[in-house]
Amino acid sequence: MPWTIPLSDLNFGPEEQQAVYNVLASKWLSMGEVTDTFERHFAAFLGVPYAVAVSSGTAALHLALAALGVGVGDEVIVPSLTFVASANAVLYMGATPVFVDITSSNDFSIAPQAIAQAITPATKAVMVVHYGGYPADMAAIATAIAGRNIAVVEDAAHAPGAQLDGRSLGSFGDAGCFSFFANKNMTTGEGGMLITSRQDVYERVRRLRSHGMTTVTWDRHRGHASSYDVVDLGFNYRTSEINAALGLTQLRKLPANTQRRRALTEQYHRLLRDIPGVAIPFQAHRGTSAYHLLPVLLENAAVRTHVMQHLASRGIQTSIHYPPIHQFSFYQKLYQISPGSLPKTEAVGSRQMTLPLYADMTEDQVDCVCTCVADALQKP
Repeated sequence: MPWTIPLSDLNFGPEEQQAVYNVLASKWLSMGEVTDTFERHFAAFLGVPYAVAVSSGTAALHLALAALGVGVGDEVIVPSLTFVASANAVLYMGATPVFVDITSSNDFSIAPQAIAQAITPATKAVMVVHYGGYPADMAAIATAIAGRNIAVVEDAAHAPGAQLDGRSLGSFGDAGCFSFFANKNMTTGEGGMLITSRQDVYERVRRLRSHGMTTVTWDRHRGHASSYDVVDLGFNYRTSEINAALGLTQLRKLPANTQRRRALTEQYHRLLRDIPGVAIPFQAHRGTSAYHLLPVLLENAAVRTHVMQHLASRGIQTSIHYPPIHQFSFYQKLYQISPGSLPKTEAVGSRQMTLPLYADMTEDQVDCVCTCVADALQKP
């Protein structure tokens, strides 16, 4: 349906159109000079030495685990309150995702204490999700795994430009993974990026994204190589020059768009505090957020359904972030996880609702959304 106020919207203009036109005019569409430039600029923006552009955020997660040597018999600790790709990437490697609880109804980040309790001799890595663009407690997580030779992969799909203690999210672990899907703070339609400070991870990811080849077509086009060897079992996770061109343009807009998202989030919080029956997580949070999502908690699942239907009738799109992964049919068949095993995650999963938030949203639209939420809660 045509939404009056969608959940998210693109911040595209003439700059993106010109960037794509320039690529088309160059007649070089696969990975090349524009991709190289995007990688360098993204790495510099986040203050890391290495960045590798890939076809999606999921591809970045898969490549991170592959480069870190995760495999059959290994366990990876993962929050259940995240998009399913976080866990799927673990299964791609033949490893086992071990689902753990979130911190609280005010902080949907993975709980450091739950990580500590879930560690076994088979634990190879921890996947930290920066939910909604809000930083997880990286210091406490580092303490939880200290001295255990456990890798950290940051799922920073929601968090480009977010910081904690003066460092960019994604730069704390062995690899940081970003998504540029169409609903993200910066988008290339489909696409992703892996960042790292480890040269060995960087070099292996660059090979793995393109079939394990030692050179790519762009190298041979420039005369830097005439052939190639295959030294690893790789994947086709390449991006394109069109995606990279969009990414460069979106990256330049990101700081201003993040500030706009922050202002809209603050307005939401001011208005929502006065509505009985609405709880607001992340009002106090660590570091600097990317303000990707605007989550709220309602009394229960029935109230949430009622409010979402009422807003939909007014042309306002809402969503749920997220149905817990361990409750999905596929994962239930695999692991038969008992109800109540992750009580905080399950409680939030049954009550959480996401309201519209995007850089081009207006103050009047935020007012409208909040008024409609209040109206819905006043109706039986």
